[in-house]
Amino acid sequence: MRIISWNCQGAFRNKTEPALQCKPDILVIQECENAEKIVFKDIHPTDFFWYSDDGKKGLGLFSFSDYRFRLMDEFDPRFRYILPIEVLGTNFNFTLMAIWAMNNKENRRARYIGQVWLAIQHYEKLLEGNVILMGDFNSNKIWDYKSRVGDHSDVVNKLEALNISSLYHLYYNQQQGEEKHQTLYMNRNIERSYHVDYCFASSYFKAKLKSLQIGDFNEWLKYSDHCPLIVDFNS
Repeated sequence: MRIISWNCQGAFRNKTEPALQCKPDILVIQECENAEKIVFKDIHPTDFFWYSDDGKKGLGLFSFSDYRFRLMDEFDPRFRYILPIEVLGTNFNFTLMAIWAMNNKENRRARYIGQVWLAIQHYEKLLEGNVILMGDFNSNKIWDYKSRVGDHSDVVNKLEALNISSLYHLYYNQQQGEEKHQTLYMNRNIERSYHVDYCFASSYFKAKLKSLQIGDFNEWLKYSDHCPLIVDFNS
């Protein structure tokens, strides 16, 4: 199974081809326009789910396999683009927390990673089974000094206590805040690059991890300021 997360920086209808060339089974797209407006040429999704609270940009999930999506009843819109999705397969189901950590103009301490922190407290019961949390967290340990209701390290430590780990850091034997691969190039400037996109997973998926790749910025910066996160699991 291959899951890809990519903040496409809008206008996904013009960027489907490079995403599909990566051959995803499940595609998680941040800053995605309404999925009904997107026309796929040769390869068509078997299922899709799109959520937006303003009707413009949101989170889009696309299946190119037998997996189907269902927004879980526990979903709370207060956490904006942190979606608890039940992924239903022919022989296997799991929980996918699709993430696009957003600003919070009403409460600056609860924006970005603060929003994720509050969400994992709220959804903690959903994190007990086979679960993946994947997307644009807009966060890194290097910004822990900023005042939040919970910082990046708080989130990492809370998830570790639930036996949920960052697969990038496991696969490349890296420490939080010292990543050698970057996923965001601010204003598409290679001098302002950061690692802000993650895939956290429970023990089942850690045991199944086959490979993890970050898209090459030389290839992807013509499409977006983010590079995709590509994770492969053994069947």
